[in-house]
Amino acid sequence: MRVSTQAIAIPRYSVAQIRALWIPTLAVLLLLAQTLVAQARPESFADLAEKISPSVVNITTSTVVAGRTAPHGIVPEGSPFEDFFREFQDQGEEGDQPRRTSALGSGFVISEDGYVVTNNHVIDGADEIMIEFFSGDELPAKVIGKDPNTDIALLKVETDRPLPFVSFGDSDTARVGDWVMAMGNPLGQGFSVSVGIVSARGRALSGSYDDYIQTDAAINRGNSGGPLFNMDGDVVGVNTAILSPNGGSIGIGFSMASNVVLKVVDQLKEYGETRRGWLGVRIQNVGEDMVDAIDGLDSTAGAMITDVPEGPAKEAGLLAGDVILSFDGKDVEDVRGLVREVGNAEVGKGVRIVVLRDGKTQTLMVTLGRRETADDAGAATPDQPSQEPMEKELMGLTLTPLTDAMRKELGADAGTVGLVVTGVDEASKAFDKGLRAGDILTEASQQKLKTVEDLETRIDEAQEAGRKSLLLLVRRGGEPRFVALNIEE
Repeated sequence: MRVSTQAIAIPRYSVAQIRALWIPTLAVLLLLAQTLVAQARPESFADLAEKISPSVVNITTSTVVAGRTAPHGIVPEGSPFEDFFREFQDQGEEGDQPRRTSALGSGFVISEDGYVVTNNHVIDGADEIMIEFFSGDELPAKVIGKDPNTDIALLKVETDRPLPFVSFGDSDTARVGDWVMAMGNPLGQGFSVSVGIVSARGRALSGSYDDYIQTDAAINRGNSGGPLFNMDGDVVGVNTAILSPNGGSIGIGFSMASNVVLKVVDQLKEYGETRRGWLGVRIQNVGEDMVDAIDGLDSTAGAMITDVPEGPAKEAGLLAGDVILSFDGKDVEDVRGLVREVGNAEVGKGVRIVVLRDGKTQTLMVTLGRRETADDAGAATPDQPSQEPMEKELMGLTLTPLTDAMRKELGADAGTVGLVVTGVDEASKAFDKGLRAGDILTEASQQKLKTVEDLETRIDEAQEAGRKSLLLLVRRGGEPRFVALNIEE
């Protein structure tokens, strides 16, 4: 049997024809992708609101405050004005009676046995705390513990039935632009829901351990302590503060990140208080102008030690002038990051710290103390200068060795040794860097200063090494900071 075959003609397209076919196809694919993205947005938040509502609570606190004190009339007994003043005195005494005030806030249940999270400022100083649930039931609550540093408080209600609760999510996975939902008791309008997005991450307000999520979800007075949810119904923040010129929401609200809150809550539940790690150093960020002045430093990453009082760091051998590059295996980006890592570390834990010292890295083992019980002791008394005081101008500064009279006048510690700035040329770089009369220079190039000659020697050494600036340790009002000052020819 013969099988006949026919050649199949395959059309050939030019580049222009292929491009003409591909462009419409690409447009269709892009339109389809946009449609899929649009469909991914929730058409309604009703299901999420229904899911999380039973775990959110209104909090009412009451406090007894002293009454106002009215002036009492003083007249001789039997005076014709006695009855007149007694009438006003009796009216005043009615106003002197203690009175009860109340305040509103929000919170959320985190366990079926009745643990409730809120803000510390919601319950601080309260004599009575009442929790209102979504069902309308009310229960009294007691304070388990509170942390003013993060403005978090943990409460407990007693109940014979399991309560609906929510879980903490991972706030580090929240991205700018993600949908979030806030729920609480704004202006007394309980169980109110608002929706927005994550506007920014890593905001700091005023605390050492701040890590706020900024959101444009409406947050008003009374929302404090309420939860900020992601679209999975997990708590990624605790609504704490707003930025507003009039006290109302303008779309700039702040929620303490859940990863910070969770650590605090776990400690409050276990100990009734926080137990943060303590390193025992004073530190500052590394400035761009310090990079050239410090051997071995090639970026501004790290935290520079300005002082080492009595504590774990001093016992481990850390020194002023060391730049902390790594803490417990994690790179240190800046002061804020180091403070958070140390605070989150376990008290009594031995950690490895990598520092830059004299152009080389060193690894030291430090056993952390406890921040809450730390005593900020002064540093050891340095040697006293032996030369007679003299005054000289260097780098736009008029300097003289520190004397006992100057120590007392400037409020410096008895053992402080260095050079006092008695004048600053306003046209100098020193003035631009913020140096002023009354500042005390205690170190240059991380070496102690006792005389003006010591500073001149440090300047000569820096110039011979080809450096453009000199690193100075400056104390003002007892507080140390490093300043990199350009060396004037």
